[in-house]
Amino acid sequence: MQAILIANPKGGSGKSTLAVNVAAYLAANGEHVALLDMDRQQSSRFWLEQRPAELPMIWPLNKDHSKRPKCDHLVIDSAASLHGKNLERAIKLASKILVPISPSMFDMHASQEFLRVLSEEKALRKGRVQIGVVGMRMSARTRSAATLERFLAELDVPVLAYLREAQVYVNSIADGKSIFDLPPHTTARERAQWQTLQLWLE
Repeated sequence: MQAILIANPKGGSGKSTLAVNVAAYLAANGEHVALLDMDRQQSSRFWLEQRPAELPMIWPLNKDHSKRPKCDHLVIDSAASLHGKNLERAIKLASKILVPISPSMFDMHASQEFLRVLSEEKALRKGRVQIGVVGMRMSARTRSAATLERFLAELDVPVLAYLREAQVYVNSIADGKSIFDLPPHTTARERAQWQTLQLWLE
């Protein structure tokens, strides 16, 4: 089973939005997917509870893993306070780590330090764990995107996608859905922004 950790110590970075859409994308592709919500707010778990039964199944996973289904992928929506020993344990579980970053300078500064900590972890240095960044509520070819790419260049971390701020994310999540559960013609622009990220996930 491949575990995908969605992590950033900064609250409001878009972890839950990214986590539920990653899980739904994989499920829409016929993969067996479990979702573990480790954040105190339990946003991903609440989203899963609202998810219509006719959509591709995503299994809820408790922290104690007591009812762990046999799945191809586990998506982990981590806590904002993830650091130290808890971070080390989470990295040991993961085969891929996605770091969502919002366009504010405060978020970028906090994320830069977090990425430095990640880059020092043995599993990442040895290439056993892949890491990538997703710009949230951010468009390519903007000042924010250029700033993000500049400070990531020295860490050798790829930007996998820039996901623009769009009401379709908000509306779909409110209904327990993702952009991948909506008709393709209504989410064509958003899906196009996921193309590189989709290749990385597969």
